[in-house]
Amino acid sequence: MKQAVCDRFGLDADLDRDDPRFIEKREIRIQRHLGYDAVRVKIENFDWPLVETNVPDTVADSQVRAAGRDWMEEHRGPIASWQDFESYPWPDPTQFRTDTIEWYDRNLPDDMCMYGGAHSIFEITSWAMGFETLCYALYEQPDLVDAVFARVGAIFHEGIKLLCQFDRIPVLFAGDDMGFRSGTMIQPQVLIEKCLPWHRKNAQAAHEHGKLYVLHSCGNLSAIMPALIEDVKIDGRHSFEDVIEPVTEAKRKYGDRIALLGGIDVDLLARKSEAEIRRRVREVLEVCHPGGGYCLGTGNTACNYIPVDHFLAMLDEGRRWSAGI
Repeated sequence: MKQAVCDRFGLDADLDRDDPRFIEKREIRIQRHLGYDAVRVKIENFDWPLVETNVPDTVADSQVRAAGRDWMEEHRGPIASWQDFESYPWPDPTQFRTDTIEWYDRNLPDDMCMYGGAHSIFEITSWAMGFETLCYALYEQPDLVDAVFARVGAIFHEGIKLLCQFDRIPVLFAGDDMGFRSGTMIQPQVLIEKCLPWHRKNAQAAHEHGKLYVLHSCGNLSAIMPALIEDVKIDGRHSFEDVIEPVTEAKRKYGDRIALLGGIDVDLLARKSEAEIRRRVREVLEVCHPGGGYCLGTGNTACNYIPVDHFLAMLDEGRRWSAGI
């Protein structure tokens, strides 16, 4: 999507692709052109060796991903026993690097900032063990599950503390998919007991440094939303899908306690007409804008099977609505 936008408007035409900071310079231009005031950043040397399968992209247009798509192994990950746990090459927080963050800190326009995260606690636990292995281990090896959650959480917390040191990162953006269409990926109480305490520690660190803690999490989280709001104390949530919970309904439920981000359904953006997209944008803004605490955007990733014109129509209609047109 980003390259398609660049190609459409010539945003990177005069940039040197051999420049070691080509990606960062392109990112600033993309976000400024689209009307955003922030770039997303991440810590370097923060790698988790996992079991993935790469397959060709099936998008039948010019936005095909040349690198294909990576799918996580669901049956067995690299950690299925205590021996695996001990031999796993865990990321070393003493080796974390922030070179790109520091470059942005020096080179971002004065009216732009960064948002970053190091927070996929459930996701990494389920990927490291394999989702199927994790489900069995909750009953057969609960002490191993506890140890993996604790190790993953502690490493991510070190990343959070590092990000908190940067004044130009006012928002810590946690990405941790914990649900699917009808519920959470594992029992809600297990998430509340094993995963959310680490999100609470991360949110507390963010708040102590005057920063916001926003959660991206796909799926139906209704069973754990009270804990996320009241115990973890998230400041906002992203990822909404109309067949699970339209963002307009989430606004009615939670809009007086947390901010809501996105919510223009990805399926709608991918398959409906531009007129239908513009109509939905206005419907969402009419409900979600009053009282503040809403950011217009896609319900999930602005993926490459969303036509560029549809993505741009969403943004344009938001600007037109704001201008009273």
